[in-house]
This record gives sequence, C-alpha cells and structure tokens, in this order.
Amino acid sequence: MTTVYVALRDRLLVCEDGEEWTTTAALEGYDLECLAASPARVFVGTFESGLHRSTDGGDSFESLETEFVPERESGYGGAENLESDAVTAVTISPHDPDVVYAGTEPSRIYRSHDGGDSWEHLEGLTDLPSAESWFFPPRPHTHHVRWLEVDPFDPDRLYVGIEAGAFVLSTDGGGSWRDRPEGSRRDNHSLAIHPDREGLVYSAAGDGFARSADGGESWDHPQEGLAHRYCWSVAPDPGDPDAVLVSSASGPRSAHTASSAEAYVYRKSDAEPWERLEDVGLPTGEGVVRAELAAGAEPGVVYAANNRGLFRTRDFGDAWGRIGVDWADGFEAQAPRGLAVLEG
Repeated sequence: MTTVYVALRDRLLVCEDGEEWTTTAALEGYDLECLAASPARVFVGTFESGLHRSTDGGDSFESLETEFVPERESGYGGAENLESDAVTAVTISPHDPDVVYAGTEPSRIYRSHDGGDSWEHLEGLTDLPSAESWFFPPRPHTHHVRWLEVDPFDPDRLYVGIEAGAFVLSTDGGGSWRDRPEGSRRDNHSLAIHPDREGLVYSAAGDGFARSADGGESWDHPQEGLAHRYCWSVAPDPGDPDAVLVSSASGPRSAHTASSAEAYVYRKSDAEPWERLEDVGLPTGEGVVRAELAAGAEPGVVYAANNRGLFRTRDFGDAWGRIGVDWADGFEAQAPRGLAVLEG
C-alpha cells in the first residue's frame, strides 16, 4: 500500500494505491503551509489555524492546542505578545515517531516528545547574530522557519532553513544553534538528507542549490548546467546518494504564480553537470509551477506534485507517469505546499 499526501493551498489530498488509486480530501478551506507523515501520525501546519494532527492516516484531523506564543521582538510591531497561528514547517524524527519538531512565523521552533500532545519552545534561535537581517519579502516585517530536518544518523542533529536569512544547525537537539555555517545558503526552501550516507545534506534555496558532506558544517555549490537557480524542492535518489533532483525557476513569480509560471526539474549525478528534464512525461515550462518532490522507498522512485497533477518516476527521472488521482480544474491555479509519501 502506498499513501501520498499532497498539501494544496486549501485542502489536503490523501491518495491511496489499493486495487486502484483513490483520493479523499481533508482540511478543506484551511490555508495549508506544510506537512509531515509517518505510519503513526500525519501533521499539517496552516497559516491561520495552527497545527493539525491525524492518527488514522488522514481520515480525520484534530486541531492541536499548541500555544505557540512567542514574545515580541524589536522590529515586529504589534502587541507585547504575538500569538503565532502560522505553522510553516513540521518534521517527524526518523529515530522516534513520537518526537516532532514544528516551526512558526515569526521564526520559532518547538519540540514534542509525545507525538504532539505537548510542546516545548527551543529558545535562542532569534538571538543569533544574523537574526536582525532575516526577513520574508512578501511580509518584510517578519520571517519564518521554512524547513526542518533531523539527521538520520544523529537524533540530536537538527537542520533548519529560515526564510529568508539563514541555514541554522543544532548538534544538541535545539539546546544551542550555529548560525550560517561556511558556504550555507541564505534563502533555504527545502532540505534533504540521505539515510545511506552520513553527513550528506542537500539544500534547495532561492539563492541556488547547495550540498554539504559534513553534516551542514560547510557547503559547496555545484551549479553547472542549472540555468534556473530559484530552487524550491530537492529529493535524492533513494538508491544513490550522489544523484539528486531539484525543482527550480528563474524567480518567485515564475515559481509560485500559475498565471506567470515557468518552472523546471533538473537532475544531477556525481560530478556531472545538471541536466534539465524535458519531454519525459512530467509537465514543466510555461504555465507549470515549481514541483514539490518526495523520494520513495525504492531506488529510483521519486514523486512530484505541481499544478498539473501528481507524478511518479521509477528510474529517477528518465520517464514519469501521471498517477490517476482526482485532480480538479481549480487545482491548476495552485502551487502545492507539501508532499509526503508512505510506502509499504
């Protein structure tokens, strides 16, 4: 059984592969921002309604009483306390499904040790030197945690992407933070790791692609062949840590806005230049927003969601097939907000 969760702007699609693909919708009418899924729980972050959890595979959801209430900081304006209903990033630890991290706007990180029943604020993030320069251009008075990733070899090693301003690293589970390691990108949109190679981290950022071989301590920037460098989503080949896919565009408008969209998917293997994937069954180019990518469990398997539908490759991009899920005409005007795959 394969279950694919697609977070659109205004609903979550739960797509299941039984005898044939079926699609159900949840959280309709909410402004979705992010999602994470494990066999035990599915979490969906929303912009105005906090964090939601399902314990039955997405059949039903409950709103969590997270009480994510950060203190006011200079430059934010507003009341002394600013309640954050915007949950912009969430991840489940690969070491323990009860350990969950959530990030908000303004930028705060919280951790749960009991599957989301209770949360603790991991302090010190906005005390970092670069925090004064963080800002999100559409709402320049603020910023947010865009991505969270737990290292598969070390449960205390946490990778954080701030939109926009920094890559941040913790080696003690959020007890302390390292600001902007050497070579790290500033506008990290998504991060990915590989379970077969310790220390390997990938970043798809608004200022380009980056790769670390030492757990985020330092980064290099292989860009040859990558003609569109506003990168959004990244997924490695489950069977080859040296092969990676990235979705990208020339800038935000061509990435996220369907009426002006022109986005592509690129592939890189070892030291070879980036290769743009065209005419392989995955819609790209004019009218197509940047894809959300998610690796499957088997070598070569990657899923992609854009405004044209849900797709899968079994040979790491040589050929893609459309997955037969319900895709309403209105979805073509949306840029997906998240993608998660459970196979097994």
